[in-house]
Amino acid sequence: MAKQFTFRLASLLKIREAKKKDAQRLLGKLMGELQNLSDSLESLKELQNETIQQRRVKQGQSVNMELWRSIERFLVSIERKISETSMEIARVQILVDEARQALTKAHREHLTLLRLKERRQAQYNFEVSKEEQQQADELAVLRYQFKSPKAS
Repeated sequence: MAKQFTFRLASLLKIREAKKKDAQRLLGKLMGELQNLSDSLESLKELQNETIQQRRVKQGQSVNMELWRSIERFLVSIERKISETSMEIARVQILVDEARQALTKAHREHLTLLRLKERRQAQYNFEVSKEEQQQADELAVLRYQFKSPKAS
């Protein structure tokens, strides 16, 4: 019986698989952060629109200047938050792109080693099969020689 196939680079394959999983986790984390920021930006824009709607005064209605100023200050703070959130989204988007590239690279490296393992396994199986066939042929020849009458 032939010995079992062992892939010499199995530890490297495990390392590459772990790197791929780490890259997947990082990308997922960053994409979640990006989604949270996008949701936050959307809610800020909705709040801004609602505040602008509340600021409108009907025709013939008097304007409360204190209320008007406080609404303006609030709108300025919302616009600042929108700007900060937009910049943060741009920063996180860059990180997401980098993480996506890292995941692609890790996946490619993992697949390369998997294909190498498959090729080596196929080669090993072929050699074992060839060796077994050779042994079977030798047995058949020995049986034939043992059973055949000896002509002297």
